[in-house]
Amino acid sequence: MPAATPGTPSLLRAMNDRAALELLLTHGPLSRTRIGHLTGLSKPTASQLLARLEACGLVVATGTDGGRPGPNAQLYALNTRAAHVAGLDVTPERVTAAVADITGEVVGGFELPYAEGSDAVRQVTEALDEAVKDARLRHSDVHRLVIATPGAFDPQTGRLRYASHLPGWHSPTLLDELAAALPMPVEYENDVNLAAIAEQRLGAARGHEDFVLLWNEEGLGAALVLGGRLHRGWTGGAGEVGFLPVPGHPLVRQVTRANTGGYQELAGVQVLPRLARELGIEDPDGSGAPDAVLGPDGLAGSQVAVGVALLERAAARPEGPHLRFLQSYATVLATGLASLVSVLDPEIVVLSGAAIGAGGEPLRALLESELAELAPSRPRLVPGEVRERPVLRGALESALITTRDEVFDTSRRR
Repeated sequence: MPAATPGTPSLLRAMNDRAALELLLTHGPLSRTRIGHLTGLSKPTASQLLARLEACGLVVATGTDGGRPGPNAQLYALNTRAAHVAGLDVTPERVTAAVADITGEVVGGFELPYAEGSDAVRQVTEALDEAVKDARLRHSDVHRLVIATPGAFDPQTGRLRYASHLPGWHSPTLLDELAAALPMPVEYENDVNLAAIAEQRLGAARGHEDFVLLWNEEGLGAALVLGGRLHRGWTGGAGEVGFLPVPGHPLVRQVTRANTGGYQELAGVQVLPRLARELGIEDPDGSGAPDAVLGPDGLAGSQVAVGVALLERAAARPEGPHLRFLQSYATVLATGLASLVSVLDPEIVVLSGAAIGAGGEPLRALLESELAELAPSRPRLVPGEVRERPVLRGALESALITTRDEVFDTSRRR
């Protein structure tokens, strides 16, 4: 084996710089002494490091540590203006944009309702323009943009697949048009995959290398994280479990035309009013639970709201018909989830999306019990912890991963 290449002074400095920046990101403002203690560097070396990072514009002096005895120590923090990123969450109803600084704090946002006949490029640029304006920034301040969509852009063709219900996003030249219209690097990712990134970085999946995130809101979907990395599949379609054929339900053929499949028809949120009606449970306004049908344009937000309200009410009093309602829904959810668990054997399953979240602990416990009877492995089922716009939060976190790698690499600044 060749001998290991010894670290050069510049490489070691860059490594120490990155370690200090990560500490400031994790802990907030720190003194020179504290940074030296946490990194193992001497006080003179820690002083040199901070002076170097301050000169680079990556850290700023931010007051003193007035809570310590003796002379107050100068505190240093990340310069929040060192870099900014943007994220967009695209749905058939709206485009939601947000801008975050290098620490991940959201500093601007905007929500653009979908307008009939509006093209994708205009939607993206208008939402981004307004979010950047709200953050009191310029486009040149935004280092990277991550766009979340249902389905996924096929890396072989550049066309959006598995999301025929997203109007205006299926042009074969769309990615080129967006690249020409946007002044910063742009990445595209499936919405449920980004919810998984949010949970991996900030929520219930921290510290877990192998997990599945099951999403249930307008549609059923899953994200697969194996060995700490997203598994997207050859065409970007890994995790499109709504199309999964399931036992106990008629096969759905030509699923791409219908934009639905067996698991979605069996366990999507649109089945909840029917399950409630069969048990004599009225809908939330007391008029009798209506049917909700998933059509080619996707599931209407009002229909999702009905299903969520039914689950919330049942979870608040899980007894009698309400308990049977939760049990019935746990059974159909477990029917498809068992296939995923049997193939992947994940450590945990993160339950995310408005519908599963509405069922709370009663639904989670029933689903875990049902899954234990249907699948040979028994992963823990845990509720998602990123409740506020998890897809948008994941888009920002995805953008921050790459941006921090670039900005925190001080060897590039020499």
